[in-house]
Amino acid sequence: MSTPLAENATHTENSKEKIWTRDFILICISNFFVFLGFQMTLPTIPLFVEDLGGNDQLIGVVVGIFTFSALLIRPYAGHALESKGRRFIYLVGLGIFVLSIGSFGIAGGLVFLFGLRIVQGVGWGLSTTASGTIATDLIPAKRRGEGMGYYGLSGNLALAIGPTLGLALVGHLSFTRLFLICAVLGVVAMVLSSRIRFKPVEPAKASTNKKLDLYEKSALPPSILLLFITVTFGGIASFLPLYTVKKGIEGIEWYFLLYAIALLISRTFAGKLYDQKGHRFVFPAGSLLIMVAMILLAWIPNSLVLYLAAIVYGLGFGTVQPALQAWSVQNSPISRRGMANATFFSFFDLGVGLGAIVFGQIAFWLDYHSIYIASAISVFIAIFLYYTVFGKEKARAQ
Repeated sequence: MSTPLAENATHTENSKEKIWTRDFILICISNFFVFLGFQMTLPTIPLFVEDLGGNDQLIGVVVGIFTFSALLIRPYAGHALESKGRRFIYLVGLGIFVLSIGSFGIAGGLVFLFGLRIVQGVGWGLSTTASGTIATDLIPAKRRGEGMGYYGLSGNLALAIGPTLGLALVGHLSFTRLFLICAVLGVVAMVLSSRIRFKPVEPAKASTNKKLDLYEKSALPPSILLLFITVTFGGIASFLPLYTVKKGIEGIEWYFLLYAIALLISRTFAGKLYDQKGHRFVFPAGSLLIMVAMILLAWIPNSLVLYLAAIVYGLGFGTVQPALQAWSVQNSPISRRGMANATFFSFFDLGVGLGAIVFGQIAFWLDYHSIYIASAISVFIAIFLYYTVFGKEKARAQ
């Protein structure tokens, strides 16, 4: 039987473990607007490339080059977060992202668009690495899985609105106006994020490591697994709209909406499950759902199966991604959280980029159907690696 003193102590402890602080809410809202602008371009960039005369190979390159430039900047971002501070890197990244995406509309050719996508990737790499690290700073350690799940909801809410809104607007507005709207959303994120009370830099820790340092070792196992998972995202973002048009299947905008709703649902419990039971309880089940979704997309006889694939994929990805991100920072030193997040997002980018480029070539050689067979194989490899290599670690790092 609990005593009033014990209950008071528990209440005090819980108040110290609070997730929803003023600054955490601001970073979540800022993240929402950045992702909203990004998600509005996700299904429309392939259409824009096609409008400029590009084929499947070029669509894959345009998507992939963005993720590879983000990948290359992330190690610098991880170090800069500790040496130059969260505020500086986040705001600079947002500024670059806004300028590049707002300039898409004046791209009269594919070469100029390639250049803008490289610049956009730099801004995206800086801003998302900083944002994830800021959120990690603000979440109590014992509730990190749950907190990262809530933080991820901000991006998922944007995903619920962005692709559908982008596809709707592109039917009524020019590409130039669409991209300017996306840039304005980034400006709103900059204004909101300027009010966050960022973690101060610790000079002693920031200057101790002068050697070439490209990743955080403790974050590698979940990051490598993430790579094989996010390959599937590259295939969906780049080619699913074109795939459904070719097959005469309507409702691609509903796919993204249902996917986002399923993500939202899974985020509400996946983080807590990770905190309570560890990655052994979360990763295998979520990965299996993703593999099933890829098989459904390879089959896809009608809109109903497309919607079912969206729900299954959303539940799977929403379960796996926050757990892997929490795992990636779980064992890293406090002074290395920026680098751990940089490592995690680098592999995220690498997976999406490889998926877009390789699947673009597969679509050119074979067909869109083959993309999702290859995606299912990639997820199977992740599950195999988990059980044979990475799953040997303790299920829950303390």
